[in-house]
Amino acid sequence: MTTRTHADWLAAAERVVPVVEHHIRGAAEPGGGATFTVRSPRDGRTLAEVADAGVKEVDLAVEAARHAFDRGPWPRLAPIERGRALLRAADLIERHREELALLISLEMGKPVAEADAIELRAVINTFRWYGELAGKLADEVPHTAPDSLALVTREPVGVVAAVVPWNFPLTMAAWKLAPALAAGCTVVLKPSERSPLSALRLAEVLAEADFPPGVLNVVAGNGPAAGRALGRHHEVDALAFTGSTAVGRHYLRYAADSNLKRVWLELGGKSPNLVFPDAPDLEAAAATAAWGIFFNQGAMCTAPSRLLVHRSISDEFTEAVVRRAGALRVGDPLDPATQMGPLVTLEHLAMVRAHIASGLADGARLRAGGEPLHHELGGWFLEPSVFDQVRPDMRIARDEIFGPVLSVLTFGTEEEAIELANASEYGLAAAVWTANLSTAHRVSRALRAGTVWVNCYEEGDLTVPFGGVKQSGNGRDKSVHALDKYTELKTTWVQL
Repeated sequence: MTTRTHADWLAAAERVVPVVEHHIRGAAEPGGGATFTVRSPRDGRTLAEVADAGVKEVDLAVEAARHAFDRGPWPRLAPIERGRALLRAADLIERHREELALLISLEMGKPVAEADAIELRAVINTFRWYGELAGKLADEVPHTAPDSLALVTREPVGVVAAVVPWNFPLTMAAWKLAPALAAGCTVVLKPSERSPLSALRLAEVLAEADFPPGVLNVVAGNGPAAGRALGRHHEVDALAFTGSTAVGRHYLRYAADSNLKRVWLELGGKSPNLVFPDAPDLEAAAATAAWGIFFNQGAMCTAPSRLLVHRSISDEFTEAVVRRAGALRVGDPLDPATQMGPLVTLEHLAMVRAHIASGLADGARLRAGGEPLHHELGGWFLEPSVFDQVRPDMRIARDEIFGPVLSVLTFGTEEEAIELANASEYGLAAAVWTANLSTAHRVSRALRAGTVWVNCYEEGDLTVPFGGVKQSGNGRDKSVHALDKYTELKTTWVQL
C-alpha cells in the first residue's frame, strides 16, 4: 500500500497525461475526431478530451476481436499459456498501481487511499486468481454404455462485450476481463464515459503482457452510441454489463433485436441490513452500517442503504450511526486522510439531493447531513446523510439512490424483518446481525438476495460468486462460476 502524502498526490496529479484514444488491435486508435469531456469531481476542472466512439469505432473493435478469435492463437493456446499471460498482466498492473489509482481518484472521486488499497488490490488479485485457475479446469466424461463415449467440453463463447460503470471502473472491468480471457474469449471493453481514463491506460499497460492483437480492445464512448452499437452488434457473442436496471433493460432489447446474444446483467440494489437486538457487537454493527453506506460516496450497488433495526434498540443504534456520519472526514480525494470524496458529477449530486428532498417531503426525519459542502474546492461534495422514521412506501426506502443516504426502518419480529427486507424489486445483497445461529440461518435462507453476510458486510474473496436475483440481474461475477458466462457446453457423442 502506498505511503504517499497529500502533497505527493497533488504533485503526481499535475504530471498526469491521460490516454485519450481507443485501444484497438493492440494499438492506439484516434477514431473519427469526435470527443467528449471528462471532468474531475474534486474541483470540476477538465481532465481530458477523450475520443468518442460511434458505430465506426465499435465496428473496428469488434472486427479486431472477431479476427483474433476466429483466426488468432488466443482461443487455441493451452489454457496454462493463457493463464501465464494473465499473471503477467497482474504483475504489470502491480507495477503501475499508484498511477492507475490516481486516475481513478481524479476521474470519479474515490479517495486515492481506497483506490490504491482496495480497488487496485482487487484488480490485481482478480487477474492473478484467474491466471492461476486457467490451467486447472477439466471437462466431463459421463458414464455411458460400453459401446459409446460421451464428452462434455467447455468452449469459449467468442467475442465478449464488457460494459462497466464508473463507481469501480477497474474492479468491474477485471471481474469481466479476467475470466473471459482465461476462457479463451476476446473482448471489447467499454468503460463509462464518466471514468474512461483508467481503462484506457489499463489497455496500454496490458499491451506489455503480450496478448495477441485484437484479444483486448477498449473503446470510450457514451451508452446511447457506443453501448448501443455493442449491444446490437451481430458479431458480439455475449455481453456482460454492470450498471443500472434501466440500462440493463436496453441491453436485453438490443439482444432481442439483433442476434440473441447472451446478456449477463449485474444491476442495482437496495440492500437491507438487518440488526437484531442480540447482535454480538452492536458498536461494530453500527460502525459497519455507517461504513457500508458512506464507502465510495455511497456509489456501490451492494450499499446497505436500508438499515432495518429492531425497535427495542433503534434509538440507540441510529444515534451511533449518526455520530459516525458526523465524524466522517469528507474532502479532497487526493488527501490520504479523506474518508469520503465528491460525487461523480454535478448532475449526480443534484439527483441525490432530489432524493433527500423527497424524503423530507414524505415525512422522514433527517438526522444527519443532506447539504453540499466544500464549495471552495469547486467540486461536488455532499454531507453523509441519515434518515430515520422512514416508511417502506417512501422513495428513499425503495429507489436506489447511489449516494451517501441511509434510510432507517424498524421492525418488531423476525417475520416483519424478512417481509420488510424482501419488499424490494432488487435482490443483490443483504446482511443479518445476530448471535443466534438458528436466527442467522432462518433469516439468511428467507432473504431473496444473491449474497447474505452474517455479522459482517462486504466480506468475501474470489472463491465465491457475486450477483443478484430479481431486478438486480442474472449470472455471476467472481469464482469458477463466472466462467459460465464466457463458455458454451458442447456434447460430443462417439459410437465406438
